[in-house]
Amino acid sequence: MSVKRYHLVTLGCPKNQVDSDKLAGTLVADGMVETDAPGEADLIVVNTCAFIEEARQESIDTVLALADERVGEARLVVTGCMAERYGDELAGTLPEVDSVSGFGVPVTLGRRPGVETLPTLDLLNLPRPASPRPWAYVKIAEGCDRACGFCAIPTFRGPQRSRPVPLILDEVDSLGVREVVLVAQDLASFGRDQGVGERSIIPLVEAVADRVDRVRLLYLYPSDLTDGLVDAVLATGVPYFDLSLQHVSRSLLANMRRWGDGRRFHERIDHIRNLDATATFRSNFIVGYPGETEEDHDELLAFVQDVGLDWCGFFAFSDEAGTHAAGLPDRVAPGLVAERLLELGELQDTITAARRDALIGSEVVVLVDEPGVGRTHREAPEIDGVVGVPPDLAVGEFATVTVTGALGPDLVAT
Repeated sequence: MSVKRYHLVTLGCPKNQVDSDKLAGTLVADGMVETDAPGEADLIVVNTCAFIEEARQESIDTVLALADERVGEARLVVTGCMAERYGDELAGTLPEVDSVSGFGVPVTLGRRPGVETLPTLDLLNLPRPASPRPWAYVKIAEGCDRACGFCAIPTFRGPQRSRPVPLILDEVDSLGVREVVLVAQDLASFGRDQGVGERSIIPLVEAVADRVDRVRLLYLYPSDLTDGLVDAVLATGVPYFDLSLQHVSRSLLANMRRWGDGRRFHERIDHIRNLDATATFRSNFIVGYPGETEEDHDELLAFVQDVGLDWCGFFAFSDEAGTHAAGLPDRVAPGLVAERLLELGELQDTITAARRDALIGSEVVVLVDEPGVGRTHREAPEIDGVVGVPPDLAVGEFATVTVTGALGPDLVAT
């Protein structure tokens, strides 16, 4: 009997990558072998993203492209966020797809057209293979209890469900990596749904830091960035803060059903920088949320200029059905949104380049991810820039190098 092969494509955020790793683990356990060539696969799986319209379109385009590449009786399965949110609709409008599988539904070679209705698996706690890289994402919770005005994730990912700490640590131990990146929809809220305290994220970070050389946190809600959590992050030796700010206008944030304003964010970032001058910051902002005025935009521009975040992304508002924002008036014209995005992007590119140039001549410690490519604590994998290093440095090892140049977001070191 010939070996069956699978081809798995992952779209969207790091949390989806973890889901894909666990799906891959189940497929390998079933005796299948991965292939990079869709035309050689017996099973093609697309793990989709549905966060905003642009992501949904990319998911659909990917599915259609892979449908054209499959050969013979190869089975095409759509899973992930789009499958969960639009399962019935997808099954009816994409005849190229053999099945649409929601979260945790077993993906197999058996032909079951339409939406899968089998009992769900617990994706959070499925085993996964060892990481082929010296770092790995580890998802510590699923779902979200917040009600941000622009976000539909709670409607299809469900309420927050935190994993038991022993299972998380077992997974960390099994991956064989030097760096672990903790991810969740609302990372700092870890454990609240278990009734084990408001700050159970702190002992978890400490426990993971005892097991690996680097632990990094992605997606922190700003109101939960307490002094205790800041201290815990700094103690790991990876002073990297990925803050979900979304905007700085107090009135607009209130309409987004979110906490904070530019002054509070600025003060918190300054405080952390005073504790550790090497602290690195990333955030994302929504442009064109209903009611965003020119004054709101100018306030965001001033914040970006004054604070000087190391990394920053700007995204056009996406009108998501079922959210608070879907029914709001005072829409911002698409042309104006595009202008604001361009202005912010050009400003941030200049800031990021300047912060990278400032590192020229300094010694930094990198984790070598692959031949000729490393990262310091300042760069999250697959998201930020990288450090070009001598190709003879061993993959998976730490090395001290001297930065000799900068190419936009990337550094060059010897």
